Amino acid sequence: MASITIRQLDEALKKKLRLRAARNGRSMEDEVRTLLREAADEIGGEIPQKAARPGKAASAPRRAPIPAAEGDRRVLLIVGGGIAAYKSLDLVRRLKERDIFVRCILTKAAQEFITPLSAGTITGERVFTDLFDPAHEFDVGHIRLARECDLIVVAPATADLMAKLAGGRADDLATAALLATSATVLLAPAMNPHMWSNKATQRNFAQLAADGFEFVGPNEGEMAEANERGVGRMAEPLEIAAVAERLLAPQTLALAGKHVLVTSGPTHEPIDPVRYIANRSSGKQGNAIALAAAQAGAHVTLISGPVNLLDPAGASVIKVETAREMLKAVERALPADVAIFAAAVADWRVANAGAQKIKKKAGQATPELPLVENPDILATIAKRKSQRPKLVIGFAAETENVVANAKAKLASKGCDWILANDVSPKTGIMGGDRNTITLVTATASENWPTQSKEGVARMLVERIAKEMARND
Repeated sequence: MASITIRQLDEALKKKLRLRAARNGRSMEDEVRTLLREAADEIGGEIPQKAARPGKAASAPRRAPIPAAEGDRRVLLIVGGGIAAYKSLDLVRRLKERDIFVRCILTKAAQEFITPLSAGTITGERVFTDLFDPAHEFDVGHIRLARECDLIVVAPATADLMAKLAGGRADDLATAALLATSATVLLAPAMNPHMWSNKATQRNFAQLAADGFEFVGPNEGEMAEANERGVGRMAEPLEIAAVAERLLAPQTLALAGKHVLVTSGPTHEPIDPVRYIANRSSGKQGNAIALAAAQAGAHVTLISGPVNLLDPAGASVIKVETAREMLKAVERALPADVAIFAAAVADWRVANAGAQKIKKKAGQATPELPLVENPDILATIAKRKSQRPKLVIGFAAETENVVANAKAKLASKGCDWILANDVSPKTGIMGGDRNTITLVTATASENWPTQSKEGVARMLVERIAKEMARND
């Protein structure tokens, strides 16, 4: 029997069908079925079951899976309750431009900003709002929504939605679908800068990242509130759509069978049992790299200085305190195919750390603290004669002449690549959530876009995979 799909209809007919479906609270496919049944009834055809009318779900037939052409990519878009919700309508358009099938859930709060009618008109599909909607929960609709998609995008992901997810709550349709899915979930946070920087939100963000959720944004800029500016703006629809398309691409374990060694965080060099020399590194970038490498199928060893982060899923984590401990741990972890030195290792340590707390006494001169140089872990590994990883990558955290200093470091350390970034206080990179990288090699330098540290990690892993494939 011949068949047609919605895509094969002309644009004028699709527009009429989309509007009719939205008015009736049905998907375009359900509207087509309804029209066919009504036409068959008029000519006397025998149809086993009539389509369910809104409000009469008790006698409704069990719904078939979403009809879609072979190769269709399916996104469930969950819109949270924030002023950025208006951008979600443009996001639907951007996804559909990429031939991505979109269904939409609006939270109760989201409906204060946009309506199901507007979202349904743009998606061409029924918009879902209620966990206890009898029109589709007769066959456990929230489970179907969770399963009949390849990716879930939450945009905007409000502080409340992130808190519910981090805590495992499922008290509405959106959170129930999120807990029931096995698909990748992409969160686009959007909130006031003070809400984003709040310790509770940052705890939830760290928990969700450790649980494997993907993030895009938030970006820095003007807020909806007057005279408010900072990090908290939802990423632009084009940016979210680009990340969604990448996540929907066929996933290959590009680093399967490879051993990737990563160092992360600061080191603490003791002055006495109480005090130490350290730096402002948070370890976020190194942890993100370890997670991305593990997701690409690599066996990952993460050697971490003292950080306040959850261990990245899939990585074997070794905790150290000092530079000398880190070097020993790195050498014990060899051989490795790739070594990425993201840790901000202290350059110096106190020559003779006090066995007891150094006391301050009235009239006593300030104690002298002679310093000695710590081992250079990057140079030590890059210049090894045996068990040198095929690819040795360092970081150059600079406050001036970033690229020039990175090129000099590349030459002096003997490594293969340097990832250079400006960590001046004005950038907020040191300890922050975003990074701006210049990749420096022996032959070129390449500016990467400002993005989340998770985004930097994924770009780096993709480049590593290509390099390893070229050399294998």
